[in-house]
Amino acid sequence: MEKTVKKLLFIITFLFSLAIFPPMIGAKPPDYNGGVLNEYTYEEYFFLSGEPVKFTGKATVTEKEAKNQITTTYRFNLQDSKGDKLSRSVVYVTDRQEREDKGQTTFQTSVRSYSEKVTVGKDNYSLDDFQFSQGTISDNRPASDYYSGNIVGRKIYKKNSNELITVHISGRNMGYKNFWGATETQFIDYEIESNQGKAFITSKVSDSKTKSLQYEPHDPSLSSFIGGHAVISRSNMIGEYTYNIPYSRSKEEGTVHLSQEMVPTIDRLIVPKFRDLANNWAKDDIERLYSLGVFDESTQFFSPNTPMLRYQFTVGVLKAVNIRVMEQQANKNAPRKAIFSDLDPKDRDYLYIESAVEKGIITGTTNATFKPNSPISRVQAVAILVRALGMEGRAPSPNYRTNFVDNDKIEDWAKDSVYVAAELGLIKGDNQNRFNPNQPLSRAQASALIIRFLDFLENDLKQNYRDDMLFFN
Repeated sequence: MEKTVKKLLFIITFLFSLAIFPPMIGAKPPDYNGGVLNEYTYEEYFFLSGEPVKFTGKATVTEKEAKNQITTTYRFNLQDSKGDKLSRSVVYVTDRQEREDKGQTTFQTSVRSYSEKVTVGKDNYSLDDFQFSQGTISDNRPASDYYSGNIVGRKIYKKNSNELITVHISGRNMGYKNFWGATETQFIDYEIESNQGKAFITSKVSDSKTKSLQYEPHDPSLSSFIGGHAVISRSNMIGEYTYNIPYSRSKEEGTVHLSQEMVPTIDRLIVPKFRDLANNWAKDDIERLYSLGVFDESTQFFSPNTPMLRYQFTVGVLKAVNIRVMEQQANKNAPRKAIFSDLDPKDRDYLYIESAVEKGIITGTTNATFKPNSPISRVQAVAILVRALGMEGRAPSPNYRTNFVDNDKIEDWAKDSVYVAAELGLIKGDNQNRFNPNQPLSRAQASALIIRFLDFLENDLKQNYRDDMLFFN
């Protein structure tokens, strides 16, 4: 009993430590200047002098939140290789409005205060006026949030206290954040107007944070285990400026790049010791999920070929993506009433089921029953994953067909989820390209499916929101 309690405490502590990792806050490039940073260094390019000047130094970002207002302060003290200097301090205010009825959040950002001074050679640039507005919408789905925003602004600088330079700003940003990662990619166009003419700059910057599961071998032969898994958390930023400055002495145009990476962090996980997985095709997937606390078996046998139950699968998915569950009732004298007659609200994982129903991830088999100990079918499992992503609405208009030869066996309520899951690469057909919707999932098959789901959250979203945007947009 004592060992079980300690094990549970370890899992809870580990999941909490992952939950406070920065991706849960969301990715956000510093300021709106196309710069990148790591723990020690921030760098950006400055173009008002007629050529790209690379400034490097220290940036600090502080954020305070009161009610539905977020105040973010950026401070920069930078220098280039010639000793030129840039100092900047900007305070942005963001008003947040939750629309729980829509499952969405809107954000409106403006500038509260600003100060910027730049010296390049004999020229001094001082920010005289800064107008800025950004509107963002976040669609908050159970397993991941997706957001998009638009940016407009104008900066007016005084050069050497007399000449005015106006910078028109327009752009957009898009991103996602979930338990396994967060990426924000930002495009901003700058039009610089001065008495020398016009210049055009485009900055692209992407800030990514990801977690990955990695196997770590244990080499000594005289040991109680042969290896285990670790969660590797990584964070990096990449940026690119494309510039066209016709009035420069060399009529400069070109592209410059920036990149910074944080030092990874490592969290070692508990070591699985199942005795019936040696030759099982899903051994690695099962051990990964057990190490994460997704499946908390109390014996040394996982029974990979037995059916995965509806209750176990639903709880496992919510644990895998760290979906926040509903809180227990404060009044312990008033027992919680189960939402289905065949569930026990005293079960330690009961609230995962109630939360899954509340968030629209799963439904009962009838209005009154859940059938927790029934095997979960392939179609039921796929519907849970796609609903958790909030992507079931991405299927085509009604009366479409999936590409599976047994399309007619897929019930209408699940066809959207099956179509999207196939498009996302979460599922494939068998050798005859049949989906077999009503076939029960084994525990091994369910483990492999959840791992593919986590890989989508970790890698596919990052590919789509960073690489596809930066290199193919």
